[in-house]
Amino acid sequence: MLNDRQLRLLLDNLTSAVLVLDENLSLCYLNSAAEDLVAASSARAIGLPLDEVVRESRSPEQALRAALATGEKYTVRRALWFLHNLEECTVDYSVTPLTDLGLLLLEVQSMDRLLRIAREDALLSAQETTRNLVRGMAHEVKNPLGGIRGAAQLLQRELKDLGDDGLGEYTQIIIEEADRLRNLVDRMLGPRKPVKLQPVNVHSITERVAQLIEAECDGALEIKRDYDPSIPDIPADSEQLIQAVLNIARNAMQAIAENIGLAEGELTIRTRVQRQFTIGRRHCALVCRIDVVDNGPGIPEDIRERIFYPMISGRAEGSGLGLSISQHIINQHRGLIKCESRPGLTEFQIYLPLAND
Repeated sequence: MLNDRQLRLLLDNLTSAVLVLDENLSLCYLNSAAEDLVAASSARAIGLPLDEVVRESRSPEQALRAALATGEKYTVRRALWFLHNLEECTVDYSVTPLTDLGLLLLEVQSMDRLLRIAREDALLSAQETTRNLVRGMAHEVKNPLGGIRGAAQLLQRELKDLGDDGLGEYTQIIIEEADRLRNLVDRMLGPRKPVKLQPVNVHSITERVAQLIEAECDGALEIKRDYDPSIPDIPADSEQLIQAVLNIARNAMQAIAENIGLAEGELTIRTRVQRQFTIGRRHCALVCRIDVVDNGPGIPEDIRERIFYPMISGRAEGSGLGLSISQHIINQHRGLIKCESRPGLTEFQIYLPLAND
């Protein structure tokens, strides 16, 4: 027979969060996983009403009291909990009434990690689909372009032999426009050479990007560095990774210049190490995270979910290729790029594995 201490030890070693409420819906027990979930210790939380420790997007009080009265179990999926530290989390939880004791047992599973993995998996899948679509389109476009250019060159040569220089001007326009379209398709495909991964100091990448941005805006934009000097070398292609980060930083600079002015702008480049991170379906013990944060106008909501697709741009003069190229380069590094944006704050997060496995 287990004693109280042994029972508490068992509950504290569960990965599921367990909370016990009394008839007043006040907390009378939390195991260790529940303390981590609600970001509060048992000593602080016990005795407090549940809604003072966590608030749900839809108040559960009526359902909890009904369960206590009827003795019926129920389960809630994808509930949004707001914690006292201003963070929020998505949870599934089951409520079991212990009617003889006048208590409610809540078993809670955080869904944030699973939802994030699902979102990232969908993002990577969409990015791969887009790349395949662009490759197919590029093949279909470049073949007839080559024929058009070749025919225009032959026609230009014939006209020259006939001494008709006036019409040669039109054939030259055809050749130049064919070249322009070919270059556009090449840019959509991104770098054609494979990445050559070598140990690289991530701050040599970020510093190069910062220097290039400072040169482009003549020092008018404030650039803040927030680096973690403990980050070890990462396996990367230095030249291509600079291009990926530079595209993001340059977009931020241009958005700031067009909307609030460089003098009012602020660009932050931050580096961190993140542990136990999942990229798609691949688990990484350690990843390097590069954040590019700006205080510009934010990305328009109607294109926020499509910004990594080619030809999608929130700027009138934008080509819509910079982020697509950055995404392609980061994927070649087996990494992930994400974006969060609202008016006054846009943050791009680049995740790169710290081990080339």
